Amino acid sequence: MKKRQLKAVFAMFLLAGGVLAGCGNTEKTAGTEKKVEKTEETEQAEKEEKEEVNYGEAFKEAVTELEKAKTGEKVDFDKVTTIYTTKLQPLVQKRDAEFQDTLDQHITTALNAGKDGSMAPMVVKQLFDKLMQKVFYTTIKHEFTEVEEHWGNKEEVKEEVEEAKEFYAILQSTVEKRDAAYGTNLVDTINGAFSDIESAVEKGDALAFALGKQVVDKTLMKTFYLATGALPHGYASKTAAEAKENAEEAKVEQAEGWAFYQSVYPYMKKHAAEEADYILQQFDLQTDVKTLDPVAINKAFIRGWAKVALHEYEESEENWGQDKSAVTALEGALFIDMIGSDLKALLGEQAFTTLNDQAHKYLEAAKAKNKEEGEKLLKQIESTLQAAIEKAK
Repeated sequence: MKKRQLKAVFAMFLLAGGVLAGCGNTEKTAGTEKKVEKTEETEQAEKEEKEEVNYGEAFKEAVTELEKAKTGEKVDFDKVTTIYTTKLQPLVQKRDAEFQDTLDQHITTALNAGKDGSMAPMVVKQLFDKLMQKVFYTTIKHEFTEVEEHWGNKEEVKEEVEEAKEFYAILQSTVEKRDAAYGTNLVDTINGAFSDIESAVEKGDALAFALGKQVVDKTLMKTFYLATGALPHGYASKTAAEAKENAEEAKVEQAEGWAFYQSVYPYMKKHAAEEADYILQQFDLQTDVKTLDPVAINKAFIRGWAKVALHEYEESEENWGQDKSAVTALEGALFIDMIGSDLKALLGEQAFTTLNDQAHKYLEAAKAKNKEEGEKLLKQIESTLQAAIEKAK
């Protein structure tokens, strides 16, 4: 790809920084989120559409066609575009409207660029694949919001949970790849959380549902982090290593990193804008792959997620005594876990073990509404996280 063509194709992708900044994560606890007004007709239409379209099969068929580029075969972009417009685009457009996103624009632009030859087919494949994964991820979040809106109607709620599980099934192979690379147990964690959610629905326990939902959500976010900026198997590391041998192949891996990062960028942008934008700029396809710095990206992620964790703990303190305090306490612990191996390397194993233990004890204190214990633990947690931010500069 010529540099001028690349700039033209990705001019609109640069808009993502401004647009995505507004798509913050709004899910906290049952009954606290912004409600989306719906008519019975709209809900019925959505149900019928879900029954008619097998999103997993459509996605797989499109990706399989795009994969032909890997072996030098000609990709039928008309076929992929037809699959997208007839089966996947309506779902993408709904998530764009709900999360103030522009994924349909990005995907359509990439497919058109693949067809007219202004973008390498494998770059198109990675953008399509990973941006669609964001759509499936945000659809899981959408289904959880539906659960909260219909809380009290057990049969309706059970259906929404099943739909969330179906969309997760499309993403599971991505989670499995991270487990294989890092020796983590993300699949088991998510499966366990879904079991907890189903149990919470049966019992009508809104807090237990909210906690289980956070585990699913943040474990998927951890998956996307491990895929992008974690050392040594994230796409930042892969891109930098490949850039020494093959700049064209490195550009494909940079595209994978950029597209995967879109799933977590909005969350970090809200509370750690400097770090979020630095990472975005590094993965941007206009950035020379030879200048991409995986260590600097990793440190930015550590600082960013630590700042996000501090924000969650701040919210927990502000909402002490309410369910939201326990939910945000869990979120803080999950963000600490997200960069657990990084913190262990940065602070030492003993310091990390202590931090992890304090995070779990604080969660229990929040659940029990033990303010004295909570305040003592919170000071220690905040101090350690601030130290991590300084060390990761």
